[in-house]
Amino acid sequence: MDGYWVTAKGLQVRDIYERLLAAASLRSNDGAIRVSAEYEPIGGAGDTLFPPTVKIKEKETEGAGYLVEPRYVGGEKVEVVWLDQPQSQANRCEQALMDAIRDGSAYLPHLMLVTESAGIPVRTTNLQAPHRSRDAYFRDAEDAAGAAFDMTEPGRALRQASSEDWSAYLRLVPSDLAYGVWDSHRKRRIQVKIPRAYKSAMIGVAPLIGVRGAGRVDPLNLAGDTVQVSGSSWTPIEGTKAPKGAKTARMSELGHGMIPPSEGLGGVSVRSVQREASLAMAQLASLRFGDADEEFSAAARALVAAIALLGDRLAFASPALRLRSGCDLVLVSERVQWVQRGRDGRPQEEPLAVNTVQEALALFEIASERARAAGLEWSAEPVELKPNASLQQAIDKSFLADGVGQAEGE
Repeated sequence: MDGYWVTAKGLQVRDIYERLLAAASLRSNDGAIRVSAEYEPIGGAGDTLFPPTVKIKEKETEGAGYLVEPRYVGGEKVEVVWLDQPQSQANRCEQALMDAIRDGSAYLPHLMLVTESAGIPVRTTNLQAPHRSRDAYFRDAEDAAGAAFDMTEPGRALRQASSEDWSAYLRLVPSDLAYGVWDSHRKRRIQVKIPRAYKSAMIGVAPLIGVRGAGRVDPLNLAGDTVQVSGSSWTPIEGTKAPKGAKTARMSELGHGMIPPSEGLGGVSVRSVQREASLAMAQLASLRFGDADEEFSAAARALVAAIALLGDRLAFASPALRLRSGCDLVLVSERVQWVQRGRDGRPQEEPLAVNTVQEALALFEIASERARAAGLEWSAEPVELKPNASLQQAIDKSFLADGVGQAEGE
């Protein structure tokens, strides 16, 4: 029976691939794939969650706060608080894909910047850099021979790509086609811009904003006096005033002394936590690959779709999710669905049986095989680069201890 189940499952995934192949080129009624999920705090419904803090303008002053906005949820106008924005959700998917590459469960071509500083290995990839393959880290990188990355064959190919031919991105950094990229770090009149095909976001519905008292207790009850700071050391000030021109700081700024409790942001309590993700077939269908034939183009679009689905499942299929400290969640329910052309005033939805990481991996493998059969060539190794002298110097500086830092929150 196990062998029959595996065979049946394999056939089912191949059927899903064929449907995805047609959808990604808009050759069917499927217009999108949508994931709708509901979570609750690990402490139970209504427990406090901590959204990301941002600087907000309120009454002409700036301070820390949460992003709250009105929205229609289930046809009802309510306030929602952002728990995780699309950029952050995409980063979670990309990190999950990078983890899969490292553990050998999947492989995607990528750029890798490799160096070390202060004896510590340092590396980043286009799956981790803020601007993906177009990030300044790669603009300021070079190959083993010392050639600037933009002047190498892979660098030129990415720089010269356009909306008529994204084949270089497909060959070198295919995840960029799923999550979008903007080449804002290179001065050009016409910049590379690839809209995201995959989007995900998490909100808390009807937030009640909480408060908490934030302070510090010093076990030795050191006085919170002003001290003189010099480089990486500090000394108490003799007398009542510091010498003229001396750099000073409060003890609390250096991590010592008492800080009386004061009111601070205390998280939120929400009616529900919702995640909505989508994969846009219209964006996938807009991807062009130069003079490649339709078989290659269709297989390439389906492969990008499979990468997006794999990233989503790797990042979000687990029963629990940590967004940040104080924002741990458990999955309550989830629907992965095809969204089709509407009928009777409503879009039609059908279940899509790609719920687990294993199913997404199987779909990705089929998509990869079909793309290779259509003519796609992927290198088995990443494009490895090193920082140029200026970037290396900046990296080295970031690893040096230089003076006394300021305590968090001061």
